[in-house]
Amino acid sequence: MSGLKQFFRRGDPFIWLTGSALGTCLLLIGGLIVVILVNGLGYFWPRPLVKATLTDGTAVLGELAAREAIPDPGTPNHLKKHRVQIKVGNRELTGADFRWLRDDEITALENPPEAVSVERREYGAFFGFPKVLKDGDTELASGFGLLAALGPRLAQAARDRDEIRRLEKGDIGEINRQLELVRLDLRGLDLRKDDPDVAERRRELTEKAARAEELYKQKQAELQTVYERAARGAVVFTAVDGQEKELRLLDVYRVYPTNALGRFQRARIYFGRLWGFMMDDPREANTEGGIFPAIFGTVMMVMIMSIAVVPFGVIAALYLREYAREGVMLRVVRIAVNNLAGVPSIVYGVFGLGFFVYFVGGSIDRIFYPERLPTPTYGTGGILWASMTLALLTVPVVIVAAEEALAAVPRSMREASVAVGATKFQTILRVVLPAAAPGILTGMILAMARGAGEVAPLMITGVVKLAPELPLDGVFPFFHLERKFMHLGFHVYDVGFQSPNVEAAKPMVYMTTIFLLLIIILLNLTAILVRNHLRKKYRTSAF
Repeated sequence: MSGLKQFFRRGDPFIWLTGSALGTCLLLIGGLIVVILVNGLGYFWPRPLVKATLTDGTAVLGELAAREAIPDPGTPNHLKKHRVQIKVGNRELTGADFRWLRDDEITALENPPEAVSVERREYGAFFGFPKVLKDGDTELASGFGLLAALGPRLAQAARDRDEIRRLEKGDIGEINRQLELVRLDLRGLDLRKDDPDVAERRRELTEKAARAEELYKQKQAELQTVYERAARGAVVFTAVDGQEKELRLLDVYRVYPTNALGRFQRARIYFGRLWGFMMDDPREANTEGGIFPAIFGTVMMVMIMSIAVVPFGVIAALYLREYAREGVMLRVVRIAVNNLAGVPSIVYGVFGLGFFVYFVGGSIDRIFYPERLPTPTYGTGGILWASMTLALLTVPVVIVAAEEALAAVPRSMREASVAVGATKFQTILRVVLPAAAPGILTGMILAMARGAGEVAPLMITGVVKLAPELPLDGVFPFFHLERKFMHLGFHVYDVGFQSPNVEAAKPMVYMTTIFLLLIIILLNLTAILVRNHLRKKYRTSAF
């Protein structure tokens, strides 16, 4: 009995309880990550195409997506019958991407070797059989053998897409930007009519606009030539129900006979699709294509947020720890900082909209961009205001961590610095801050992890479904902090809950989640490596 009392007095039950709770949490987190990885990474692996012949004589061609029991409560066959879900694609022909079939509806299943999967610009995947490859009205090849001739033609189509993108976003986009600048300059001249140089400047701008218009017509003609050349190539496929579909090669990204591929060929296609998902722009209401703008926007937003939150958090912690006198006011401030960490994120979003966007951004527009009004420049949502809002949201975490790090620096280090003639500012700058740097980085890591995953504040301060231009590009001044941006967290919400095609969007949700987790892990690992380096350098720190 005494042994049992000692067991409880030592707190062993609580040790086992907390250890079990930690283990359970780790298992749940690990299980969630495994589920995300399995459902996401398997999406790009080319699955076999199955042709299902039905009892009514019709046939269905597609990928087996799922199999489940059919619930029928109150009957002897409850959960004994099954059905399969087949991704049939061909949305413009069938009206839906998926179809459920009961086992008793299917009379035969086979894997036709000549069936192909087609990745295209719109309407999702197409499953069928190759019929004719054409160049204008000339037939170049037909049947399954056209795949050999199709490869070089698809490579040329990819080069044509690159050329069109270069003309539209590069040359023509730059001309449009110059025309817009001229328009704004002319608008600015209207606001200062009393200037004697207005007439001369207006004439110069008018001539510049005329030259830009002429160059615009030339580039449009060049673009039209590329479109006409690229539009000549086409390929005709036959669906399993006999319907024919002609696709421009310009709209086809990849064609492969899934059932005739070896493992090496499947792996090659898998990594090609994975790379495209990571580096391409989204299309088809974000349910097709890639997520590069969302990856770029997420990383840039976290960087700007970190640059903003760390200095303010450290300065506030320095004042509270090194300069402020102990008293009621200081305790109230610390309580307020701690309570700010528990404020719902959407409240910060509303504050960011009112203060940063409407007040600060609107003031900047009135002072520096009057010629652009009423169209706002900084008086609307953008990556700068979204980052500032998240910096405000995470600054309490940095303040608390930095203050604890400063408190952990031994008093003897401060006294030694003062003893050799250093001022208090020099002591803080050269002794205290370097020693507290590992703890400050701990706060930054926590802030980055929380800020990268927040979505609610971003929805009203700058994030959008599709951003045609990145906040960083090669056009002066290179950093365009007023631009709206895409974010992986919002992309998950948009694709998962706002998509018109939920079943087709599921794998995109898992894959986007994987990249969001990966980015957070990489950013945190970078900060952790820096922190560990500083720990070795300043071993006197308690962190």
